[in-house]
Amino acid sequence: MAAAGAEAAAAAAEEEEEAAEKRRLPPPGADPESGGDSEDEGDSDSSGDGEDEEKENEAEIQRLEEQLSINAFDYNCHLDLIKLLRQEGELVKLRRARQKMSELFPLTEEIWLDWLKDEIKMASENSEREKVYELFERAVKDYICPEIWLEYAQYSIGGIGQEGGIEKVRSIFERALTAVGLHVTKGTALWEAYREFENAILETAQPAPGSVPSPEQQQMLCSQLERIHTLFRRQLGIPLLDMEASYAEYEEWSEEPIPETIIKNYKKALQQLEKCKPYEEALLGAETPKLAEYQAYIDFEMKAGDPARIQLIYERALAENCLVPDLWARYNQYLDRQLRVKELVLSAHDRAVRNCPWTVGLWIRYLLAMERHGVDHCIISEMFEKALNAGFIQATDYVEIWQAYLDYLRRRVDFTQDSSKELEELRSAFARAVEYLKQEVEERFSESGDPSCTIMQNWARVEARLCNNMQKARELWDNIMTKGNAKYANMWLEYYNLERAHGDTQHCRKALHRAVQCTSDYPEHVCEVLLTLERIEGTLEDWDAAVQKTENRLARVNEQRAKVAEKEAALAKQEEEKAEQRKQARAEKKASKKAKKNRIGDKRKADDDDEGEWGREEEAEQPSKRHKGDGDGLLLEEDMELETGLFGRSGPEKPDRPANQKQKASTSRKDIPKVLHDSSKDNVTVFVSNLSYNMAEPEVKLKELFESCGEVEQIRPVFSNKGTFRGYCYVEFKDEKSALQALGLDRKVVEGRPMFVSPCVDKNKNPDFKVFRYSTTLEKHKLFISGLPFSCTKEELEDVCKAHGNVKDIRLVTNRAGKPKGLAYVEYENEAQASQAVLKMDGLTIKDHVIKVAISNPPLRKLPDKPEAGRASQFAAPRQIYGARGKGRTQLSMMPRALQRQSNPVAKAENGMVQNSPATSSEPAEEPKKMSNADFAKMLLNNLAGASSSQTLNRNTPRQLPFPREPAW
Repeated sequence: MAAAGAEAAAAAAEEEEEAAEKRRLPPPGADPESGGDSEDEGDSDSSGDGEDEEKENEAEIQRLEEQLSINAFDYNCHLDLIKLLRQEGELVKLRRARQKMSELFPLTEEIWLDWLKDEIKMASENSEREKVYELFERAVKDYICPEIWLEYAQYSIGGIGQEGGIEKVRSIFERALTAVGLHVTKGTALWEAYREFENAILETAQPAPGSVPSPEQQQMLCSQLERIHTLFRRQLGIPLLDMEASYAEYEEWSEEPIPETIIKNYKKALQQLEKCKPYEEALLGAETPKLAEYQAYIDFEMKAGDPARIQLIYERALAENCLVPDLWARYNQYLDRQLRVKELVLSAHDRAVRNCPWTVGLWIRYLLAMERHGVDHCIISEMFEKALNAGFIQATDYVEIWQAYLDYLRRRVDFTQDSSKELEELRSAFARAVEYLKQEVEERFSESGDPSCTIMQNWARVEARLCNNMQKARELWDNIMTKGNAKYANMWLEYYNLERAHGDTQHCRKALHRAVQCTSDYPEHVCEVLLTLERIEGTLEDWDAAVQKTENRLARVNEQRAKVAEKEAALAKQEEEKAEQRKQARAEKKASKKAKKNRIGDKRKADDDDEGEWGREEEAEQPSKRHKGDGDGLLLEEDMELETGLFGRSGPEKPDRPANQKQKASTSRKDIPKVLHDSSKDNVTVFVSNLSYNMAEPEVKLKELFESCGEVEQIRPVFSNKGTFRGYCYVEFKDEKSALQALGLDRKVVEGRPMFVSPCVDKNKNPDFKVFRYSTTLEKHKLFISGLPFSCTKEELEDVCKAHGNVKDIRLVTNRAGKPKGLAYVEYENEAQASQAVLKMDGLTIKDHVIKVAISNPPLRKLPDKPEAGRASQFAAPRQIYGARGKGRTQLSMMPRALQRQSNPVAKAENGMVQNSPATSSEPAEEPKKMSNADFAKMLLNNLAGASSSQTLNRNTPRQLPFPREPAW
């Protein structure tokens, strides 16, 4: 019988191929009515080229088929094969290729439409029409596509002459309206096609001119008119594009005035359309993949709460983003929790795993949905086998899918019975899972994905707690410990707790003795648990044995730790020595640079002495301090030119070089009047820092940036006296709400640097004020990742992290210049996801870098020790005011100490001798007399004449002179 059936199938296949050869598909672009035999004699060369091309296509087809036999999941290979077969007109092979692809992947709208049009051309008999109907049914299940539904409805009109044809067309139209009738931009075409169909039927039902319709005809006419009225009214109650045209058409068509209820619904739909238009326009103007625009549209519909519209917008988003697992997950979650319609839910889950088979979370949700809706056990098992063959990208994914399936099997078991078919199936599944992870997963990923043996632990718990089979549970724990887990205290304590709950004291004692011997991470913990057990339940002999065992073990542990500490101390000492060497090398390098600079200064001083001038009065002002980085582009020669100008010599004029053009432009800001900060407006002002010193037109740049937060009243950038931008500014808003919103721009990258935005607070009044944007306490839902490669982007890290949970935020840590530091913070939705991610990601390799992952718990910041009060008051010079932020640590004061000690109760005579002046003197202090350059030089000569002959003046030591030799930068 089997042989006869095979022969019949083979004969049927041959007949189908012969029939296909007779109605071979014409090549794309060819005229199907023109004959293929009429060729001109002069086309022999072109026919030869066609034969060569045909041979090449056949060879390419054969190559693609061989490639698909090796890797059936090569999507692009499927597309190329279908394209070539369609070009060659191979109908049978083309059908087979499309069929294989549709079994593995959902087909896009274009592929389905091409397939359907090819089959429609070939369908001439009723049996073939039924096959086309089946193909349409498969097509509309892959994606919600208005074009496919419209093609389906129009094709069904061709079978109107068959029995029940009209009702079948109406049924397809109604299903199409349910699926895509709410589509704002494309739904109108379906409504109009449906009305045209009903109008055509109305035309055929009209009686002949001059004849009187029978009661049956009159009833049919009234019924048909009512159908068209109903279609108009249904359409006008839905927000669709060109609603006004549909309303005008209804007014013209209807012989009666439109009811008030219909007008009210129409106006309500128009209002809803106005709300939807911004989202539709955003989709039209956006570029693929439009995820942000679709998500905004979904959020809008979710607030409205219409399930049909929510489902449709999700389907529209998935049609363009079918390879985004998170979008499928959110859609399925909505269907599972809100709609809960079995056919709809299972269809969405099936399409999700077919589009993204590599995502284990979608498979797990599919298994849960099938169990929730009571799908047959054999179907769930088949789906699980498909999941195992889906090709997950991590070893841990296989552990998760096995765990989900084992949970399902466990829920099927009735543990009140001693033995059952379900229980045996569960045990065999546990055994198969352990073997699968050992054989299949380890060979592929070089790791089991389950180092803690969670599946075996769960198996042991099921045996102990639900089956009362402690013997099997102990065998499983012995197996767990032999897989490298015996050194971990938590594994022994887990086993101990199981024995404590379901075993006996003897086995508990035995387990703890083994734990004390084997544990290497926290031996003190297991020692304490052993002593606690013996204190409560043990005899004196048991107590003595436990004390001796724990003491010996802890002594060995302390000895090992001491050796490790010595080794670490030696390494630390080596590092300190290296650091000291580096420090000395830097000091020597700095000293050599200083000596070189002093030699240049000596030469300049000799020139000044030869000239005999101390400087002109109009140029004797002290120059402003330079901000760190202000003079990066200046050469030493230019510095010398500036200094000689301060001492009375003006250097030769030089043409502006391109490198100094920006500096020249910035000097034009010297004429800008300074605007003092008004502390009364601190609540509407933010302080912006860490900006680029080379930022051109900071007012314009920052105004464009902060106008998104609210109306900007004023922007006050801070410039040096030379006119260069100092990298910070004040931004004042109209209202306080805008200033608070501007704080959200903190750490935004501007010209390659993270911009710092903080509240404007007077630190003289609030010295303890400190702004830090991020939490410095334990955050169990946030991870700290170190060891990342500097080239790792936020998107790449998110792709790694989102496999273990829903990632809310990722922050890559950078320095003040915006350069990455190889650190990151990843925030998950809850603690469970973060804990799971730590277990799976710690030690993961990213771009040849092994990363470390831990729960975010920054160490407490150590406050600097405050100097002693007496010592500070004794030696510290009075603080000089240099502006809002004081003196920078890199800006050295060149003022001689003799002039810095003006606060001491002493007065200096003209000859330099010190005279005591009582602090309680009632006479007012006389203001120091202003001296000209000549007076200043005379005083210097007097000081030199009165100095001791043994004292040697060092020209490079300005502190011995009563005035600064070098200009105070």
